[in-house]
Amino acid sequence: MTVSGPADPVRLPAVEAREVLAGVQAALHNVARHAGDGAHAWVLLEDDGAEVVVSVRDDGVGLDAGRVDAARRDGRLGVAQSILGRMQSIGGSATVDGAPGQGTEVELRVPRR
Repeated sequence: MTVSGPADPVRLPAVEAREVLAGVQAALHNVARHAGDGAHAWVLLEDDGAEVVVSVRDDGVGLDAGRVDAARRDGRLGVAQSILGRMQSIGGSATVDGAPGQGTEVELRVPRR
């Protein structure tokens, strides 16, 4: 795994920081569980002053379009709660994008107040 971020600390209120960390951990857990043997992961932390963005990407097997929505409909709420729900609970947002054979990217966004 490769982690990149700004040279200066990125500070968030404690509640927001905990939820972002938990979302990143959930995304990395999914990489370990679903991306496939030999997949690599990258974490990028950005702070543009208006919002903090954390991206978790992998070069694994990817995911089919609509897989997250289908899982939610089937009652499997892992990503819906552990990533999307966490970000919504603190006024942020998250997206999950991927395509078969092209890896997956989870992007967490938290606006500055």
